[in-house]
Amino acid sequence: MDALLPTYARKAVSFTHGEGAWLWDEQGERYLDALSGIAVCGLGHAHPAVAAALSAQAQTLLHTSNLYRIQKQEELGTRLCAISGMEKVFFCNSGAEANETAIKLARMYGHKKGIQQPHTLVFENSFHGRTMATLTATGNRAAHAGFEPLVPGFVRAHYDNIGAIRQLCAQHKQLSAILVEPIQGEGGIHIPSAAFLPELRAICDDNDLLLMIDEVQTGNGRTGAWYGYQHANILPDVMTTAKGLGNGMPIGACLTRSKANELFKPGNHGSTFGGNPLACAAALAVLETIESQQLLEHVAETSERLLEALRTRLSQHPLCDDIRGQGMMIGIELSQPCTEIVDIALEQKLLINVTAGKVIRLLPPLIIDNQQVELIAEGVARCVEIFTERHSN
Repeated sequence: MDALLPTYARKAVSFTHGEGAWLWDEQGERYLDALSGIAVCGLGHAHPAVAAALSAQAQTLLHTSNLYRIQKQEELGTRLCAISGMEKVFFCNSGAEANETAIKLARMYGHKKGIQQPHTLVFENSFHGRTMATLTATGNRAAHAGFEPLVPGFVRAHYDNIGAIRQLCAQHKQLSAILVEPIQGEGGIHIPSAAFLPELRAICDDNDLLLMIDEVQTGNGRTGAWYGYQHANILPDVMTTAKGLGNGMPIGACLTRSKANELFKPGNHGSTFGGNPLACAAALAVLETIESQQLLEHVAETSERLLEALRTRLSQHPLCDDIRGQGMMIGIELSQPCTEIVDIALEQKLLINVTAGKVIRLLPPLIIDNQQVELIAEGVARCVEIFTERHSN
């Protein structure tokens, strides 16, 4: 580890292999993965369809560059547009890159409307990535520290406050887009009111703004729909996704519709590795598996069981302020900072995460079964009890 820059506070455990929702460490100990690589391995570990697709593709062609047509990329683009309601796709390698693409589209859109310094409206407690533009768009001052000067061109608003957003849009004549997560993941699993996204759609229509929805964490079945905005029965102008799209194979995508389709011309944007045959083969296998195994329906049903199991065990606990979630995105908010619960869970052979200081975040694989639901709920409740005991002395 000495050769690695200290950008992560890594745990000492190292995993050697996995299967489904389980991982094994170097000592042969088994762990239940309720984090799935931070919402990446939606199909679990070592999924046979993904492994087969990667193996087959690796034996024929890995990369040619985007100077040439790529059949698997075209197939994946067509499939993504069909399930999302979008019309065009740009492929890249990560969620941050997909969001960078969206931000560039917003600026291009503003310039084409004659705005000299286009701005994008973003939200407090949001997370959009760690490149300079996406870091600036992220609504977390702690993440900004040490990286100033930040990128200009962003206006910040409170999440799910439509009145304030309408006022900002009326006052700020340099706006060209709104960038929003349908559920704030890193921000603490904040789920907005049912009217929030439809209201944003109306605000963008009224003010000729691009509605850009960040589905990096919420996309590819995690909420029980292909994409989070589909619960609200709207369409964005730009949508970004990554994480679960490749089940561990790095791939990101920025999708456009309508007035966002023709903003980029050759030379405006690009990616050396984006949408290469290997990554696209993995993503096609993921989409096919989600559909053929009816995982959207499974997620919707199983998440209700998990929420109920957690509420049964924790809703009356003195430290538990709230239990909320949609699909396989669940947050248990405690009344005090609880980052050490991650280490307690590791001792219990359970992989979880704490975000926003005091929210236990669960992002299990989409494939978990009823037995694993009970194991996760029991494990989290046990960890909260151990944490409480340690802080009661």
